[in-house]
Amino acid sequence: MLNLFEYQNKETLSDSFEELEVFLDSIWKSREKVSYYTEEQDNRIDVQQFVQFLHKTKEIKSNKYVGVIQFEGQRINLLPKIFYDPAIVYTEARIHGIQQHVLWWLSYCRKIKFPNYQTGLGDHKSDFFEVLIYLFAKYTRKLLSSAIYQQFEEISSELGYIKGRLNTSTYVNENISKGRWHKLNCTYDAFVLDNKFNRIVKYVSNLLFQNTTSSENRKYLREILFILDEVSDVQVTAEKCASIKFNPMFDDFQTVRDYCYLFLSNSISFNYKNDLKLFAFLLPMEYVFEDFIFGFIEKEVKEVQAKAQVSSIYLDKEGAFALRPDLLLKIGDRSVIADTKYKIVYSDERDPKKGISQGDLYQMLAYAVRFNTDEIVLFYPNTIQDYQGQVSEVLIEDELAGGKQVKIRAFQLPIINESLLVQEKRAAVGLAELFEETRKRLKQSIEIILLSST
Repeated sequence: MLNLFEYQNKETLSDSFEELEVFLDSIWKSREKVSYYTEEQDNRIDVQQFVQFLHKTKEIKSNKYVGVIQFEGQRINLLPKIFYDPAIVYTEARIHGIQQHVLWWLSYCRKIKFPNYQTGLGDHKSDFFEVLIYLFAKYTRKLLSSAIYQQFEEISSELGYIKGRLNTSTYVNENISKGRWHKLNCTYDAFVLDNKFNRIVKYVSNLLFQNTTSSENRKYLREILFILDEVSDVQVTAEKCASIKFNPMFDDFQTVRDYCYLFLSNSISFNYKNDLKLFAFLLPMEYVFEDFIFGFIEKEVKEVQAKAQVSSIYLDKEGAFALRPDLLLKIGDRSVIADTKYKIVYSDERDPKKGISQGDLYQMLAYAVRFNTDEIVLFYPNTIQDYQGQVSEVLIEDELAGGKQVKIRAFQLPIINESLLVQEKRAAVGLAELFEETRKRLKQSIEIILLSST
């Protein structure tokens, strides 16, 4: 197993080096245009952006994606850079703690439909992908043991009596004309087990069963497949999964649908090179961080009204240059622009910019001018090596606006539970309980940042 942190460490992969590069190129070209992959910058790039290949040394280095790649029996974990420290030995328990952070962040995201159900993870020794399978398989198996989803679907078939409506043209052309007048071609609604939702669950369960290495996960998935044995085997897509709607009676099945969407929209699995099964589950971390902060503010900080990705404002009159701040926040009669920056800032007293890029500052000033606000906040993540709270504050005086001042403040947000990273044994509790103290700390920090001047 290899552990790669975004843009940080390198690992040697002498075997199957070229084959892995071809595999990831294929994934990039065939990736489904859903979820985070719809970002403009990704669509403009033809070469895969998951991993860097250093051909001279046969080394690989992670880019901006987090997740897992399974390739020819090798499992490669792609991990967030904010957890990297070259002085630390990364044990299995520490890697598991890092991956639980990613799961917690995903639980607040909107672009990725992470399920609301939070099961007890305990000391589940596995990687990120196996934990996701465990959550899906355990919940789905438990649900199916008490209720199997059935729904009315339109069926067309030949019967000896009229049911529903008679398909007159088909009956005349295919039955009467051939002397089969006693067979009536009808279309009717039937309450069936073999429906669209169950086909999706069976397809995803098959997909995961072929890629998990956990005996416990295989057990749960095998039981799911046994229950759905009479359901048709069809290939499905994330769009089909997202199109399924439930009435309030079937709220529990929405969680299963959201899990299926999570796997289908961010996973790639296909036969490659003599039917060898390969798999990748990859997420761009900068968008996960942005989505997490928006979802957290929306859910936890009730005094703030958050609106994401406002795109109706342009820098120029012709409308060629759209301005899309991550968050437009309304706090009473105040308007605050907040932008998330998934970057590492440094506590260097000799650097007056405190690691804040000049490009970010120019971007924030454009937001202030066009959105008519004098308050800008930049949110950065903390790291295991550094947490400063407020990083810097910049006052800009706009002479064209009669000396109006624009205040730009930058903060690190405490999104890491450091105690979880050093625990060798964990209680069998859900994500919410594991990160309760981190949630309180983050909520308090955001409230101080946004509400202190009210």
